[in-house]
Amino acid sequence: MKKAILLAGLLALAPVAHAEVVTDTETTEPEISISHDGDATYYEYSVNGEIREIKVVPKVGKPYYLVPADGSDEFIRAGESQLLIPKWVIFRW
Repeated sequence: MKKAILLAGLLALAPVAHAEVVTDTETTEPEISISHDGDATYYEYSVNGEIREIKVVPKVGKPYYLVPADGSDEFIRAGESQLLIPKWVIFRW
């Protein structure tokens, strides 16, 4: 009896296992376009035609990311504090 119930359950799920998954026309993976400038290389990450971030790799220095600012078409550096604190050592014992 248990085998018959188990077999009936498996047969009921068989069409679900073979059903096609309908995907959205929008892609979820980012498109990456690479452009070279004289001093840096730019990696533009875009999803559905909208630029999400730009990775800037200069020839000299550390790479950094630019992300869209809220409510505008301008880009700002990601992870950078807006508070500027002087870090000079004037006198040390």
